[in-house]
Amino acid sequence: QVQLVESGGGLVQAGGSLRLSCAASGLIFSHYAMGWFRQAPGKEREFVAADSWSVGTTAYADSVKGRFTISRDSAKNTVYLQMSNLTPEDTALYYCAAHYTFYAGSYYRNIRDYEFWGQGTQVTVSS
Repeated sequence: QVQLVESGGGLVQAGGSLRLSCAASGLIFSHYAMGWFRQAPGKEREFVAADSWSVGTTAYADSVKGRFTISRDSAKNTVYLQMSNLTPEDTALYYCAAHYTFYAGSYYRNIRDYEFWGQGTQVTVSS
């Protein structure tokens, strides 16, 4: 049974930083591309960041580029999202997701590509 468990969310002031974690179990982590998405109240879920299971291949939404960094620790089956210079517009429920892929260097931006999702962790940025 695949499980993705996010943690690390919370309340932070604008300009601050947070690091989200997503611990994966029940899957062969090295065969999965991982992604982070977010959903603000009244809005659709949107892509934030993604990586491939080949280290070094990543993608970011334009709104977070230069502020957020996705990384993974394969020994811990964990993917991270380091967020800095946060703004109130970053307030949302953040989800991690996993997509099985044969292709080592491929990352995925589309929600429909992902088979497994976590329950989300809330990030609230105050002004």
